[in-house]
Amino acid sequence: MSEDSLHGGAKKLRSRHVTMITLGGIIGSSLFVGSGNVIHAVGPAAVISYLIGGLLVFLAMRMLGEMAAARPAVGSFMEYARVGLGDWAAYFVGWLYWYFWVGVIAYEAVVGGSILHGWMDGVPAWVFSVLLLLVFTGSNLVSLRSFGETEFWLASVKVAAIVVFLVVGVLFAFGLWPDAHFAIPNLWEHGGFMPQGFGAVIGGVAIVIFSYFGTEIAVMAASESEDPAKGVRQATSTVIWRILIFFVGAVLLIVTIVPWNQLPSPKEKAPFAYLFSLYGLPGADIVMSAVILTAVCSVLNSGLYSAARMFSSIAEQGYAPKIIASKSASGIPVAAVIASTLGGYAAVLVNFAAPDSGIFDFIMNSAGLVALFVYAFIALTQMRTRARMSPEETAALKLRMWLHPWLGILVIAAVLGIVVIMLLSGPDMQVQVWTSLVSVAVLAVFWPLVHRKLKARRAAGVEEHGIPAEVPGH
Repeated sequence: MSEDSLHGGAKKLRSRHVTMITLGGIIGSSLFVGSGNVIHAVGPAAVISYLIGGLLVFLAMRMLGEMAAARPAVGSFMEYARVGLGDWAAYFVGWLYWYFWVGVIAYEAVVGGSILHGWMDGVPAWVFSVLLLLVFTGSNLVSLRSFGETEFWLASVKVAAIVVFLVVGVLFAFGLWPDAHFAIPNLWEHGGFMPQGFGAVIGGVAIVIFSYFGTEIAVMAASESEDPAKGVRQATSTVIWRILIFFVGAVLLIVTIVPWNQLPSPKEKAPFAYLFSLYGLPGADIVMSAVILTAVCSVLNSGLYSAARMFSSIAEQGYAPKIIASKSASGIPVAAVIASTLGGYAAVLVNFAAPDSGIFDFIMNSAGLVALFVYAFIALTQMRTRARMSPEETAALKLRMWLHPWLGILVIAAVLGIVVIMLLSGPDMQVQVWTSLVSVAVLAVFWPLVHRKLKARRAAGVEEHGIPAEVPGH
C-alpha cells in the first residue's frame, strides 16, 4: 500500500469541518461590532443593505460553485481565472486576494491583542497580538486536520452565540421575555423605516459587502475535503440561508429591539453586547467579549489558511518565487504559511511602534476593494468559461448558474455601481478606492517581468501541475 493511501485520509478535512467552516466562516467582528456603524448610517433599512449585499455574494458564490463543482481545485477562483481569462487575470486576482488576507490577519491580531490587554492590562497589547499570530501559525503548520479541528470549535462558539442571540431576541422583540415589551414599532416610529433616504441604503451596501468577504474560504476548504464535489455543492448551496439567518436576521433584531438612533456607538459598546445586556443574561459583557475574541481567532485561523493556500497556488503557477510553493510531507504549504504570517507580524509591529506613520492604515485601506475585484473576476471567469462549453458539457454540470449570462452581468454592473458610490461618498470611502488602485498599479508594474519569466519557463518545457504551454489571453 502506498504512503498516500496510508496517510492521504489524514490530510483531508472531514465533512463536519467543512460544515462548520461553511456555517461560521463569514462571522467575524464585522458582524458583532461593525453592524452598529451600518445601522447608525442607514437606520432600520440597514436590513435592506444587508439583503442587497448578500444577494451579490450569493450570485458570485453560485458562479464560483459552478466552476468549482466541475473542477475542484485549491486556489479556487485564481485557477479558474487562469483557465478562463488568462495568466494576467490569475496574477492580479491571486496577489490581491493574498494581500487582502495579510491585512486582515494583521487587523484581527491587533483587535485580539487589544481585547486581551483589556483583560490583563499589565501586558502590552502588542505582546498578545504576536502570541495570537504564533498560536495560529502553529495550528496551520501542524496539519490540515489541525486547522479544521481548530476552526470547527471556534466557529461552533460563534454559531452558538448567534443562535442564542436570535432565539432570545425574537422572544424579546415580541414582549415574551422578562422585562421586555412589544418592540416591532421601532422599525418605523423613529423617523421612518428609511430615515436617511434610499441613497444611504445603497451606500450601506458598499460597507456590508466587505462583511461577507471570506465566504469563498468554504469552497477552498471543501476542495481539500474527503469528498470535494459534495463539499463544494454544500458550501455554495447553503450560503443564502447563512446570510439570511446570521446577518439579515441579526441586524433585523437589533433595529427592532433598540431604536436605531438610540443604539450606542460600537466604540462605546458593540451591538451584540448591548442587546445581551438588555436580555438580562448573567455575565453578558464578559461572555460577548469572549465571543468576539473567539471570532477574531477564527478569522485569524481561517485567514491564514486562505492566504497560505492562495500564495502557494500563486507560486505553483509561476507568479511568485518557486520556494513559496514548497510543502511538507503532509501537504502543508509551509513556506506560504510563514510568508503570510511575516506580513502580519510586520503590520502589527508597525501599528504599535509607529501608530501615527499611516502605514498600517494604508495596508487596511488599500485592500478595501479586493472583495469587489474578486467578485467581478468570478463573474467574468464564469461567463467566459460557460461560453466555451459545448451543449453536452453544459448539460453535465452538477451545479449551474441561473439565467446565464444575465445575472453575471448584473454582478459586474453592481460592482461598478458600488465603486461609483464609494467615490461619491465621504473621504473614508474615497481613500479606500484610491489606495486600492495603488495596489493594482504596483502589481501592473511587475506584471511584464512576471510575464517574461512565465514565457521563458514554458519555452524551456517546464509545465508543472498540468499547466498548458499556452493559456488563453496571457
